[in-house]
Amino acid sequence: MALSGGHKDRGELRIHESLDELKTDLADYIAEISEASVKERGVFAIALSGGSLIGLMGKLCEAPYNKTVDWSKWYIFWADERVVAKNHADSNYKLAKDGLLSKVPIVPSHVHSINDSMSAEEAADDYEFVIRQLVKSRVVNVSDISDCPKFDLILLGLGPDGHVASMFPNHSALNEREEWVTFITDSPKPPPERITFTLPVINSASNVAVVVTGDSKAEAVHLAIDDVGPESSLIPARMVQPAKGKLVWFLDKPAASKLEASNLSSK
Repeated sequence: MALSGGHKDRGELRIHESLDELKTDLADYIAEISEASVKERGVFAIALSGGSLIGLMGKLCEAPYNKTVDWSKWYIFWADERVVAKNHADSNYKLAKDGLLSKVPIVPSHVHSINDSMSAEEAADDYEFVIRQLVKSRVVNVSDISDCPKFDLILLGLGPDGHVASMFPNHSALNEREEWVTFITDSPKPPPERITFTLPVINSASNVAVVVTGDSKAEAVHLAIDDVGPESSLIPARMVQPAKGKLVWFLDKPAASKLEASNLSSK
């Protein structure tokens, strides 16, 4: 049986007994938000990250989701991307294409990846321009409390150091408040050049899900969610606090193993 809980502004916690249970719950969650967004706006704007996330979304390629989801209304973005060629092993686009996008009938022109022929700085500027055009045409909603885009759903992973998207601890990108998309050339893990959504964009989304598995992430989950003093304030994942949207954590038991018991209750 899954556990669920919550912690003030840290969002809803969904803790799963098995990876298969987590994958099914995640697919249900994405399908529900997709259906609600299409019903309300006629489109579903979703931003993906890399890492293990695409593999964990795999059930969307299977029945019943592959038949019941209105894939023609999906618009795909990336919350962060490595500035490498699209066929490079490090490309989040390639990961998503191979693991998900090529297996479901998404409209190719609805897939908005970065221009990989540019520098990281140019690619960030270009990607922000693309998103601004799609906000103008209302493919992407606009926040009612700022000028930021309001994605229907942003999916994030979590690094062992607590990073989300490509925003790493103590990095200047965490302080960016004007740009929607920024760039880094000194990522602490390779490849060094990346683009990333900024915190104002992530925190303007209607829904944000952080998906985490494995005991190597347990300490980062603990610091991101529990009240553990000053050291946790530097964790980028702790800065994910949607202003008006909903935050949900999808965790397996190993990833949740260091959480304080007070945050958990049986479903």
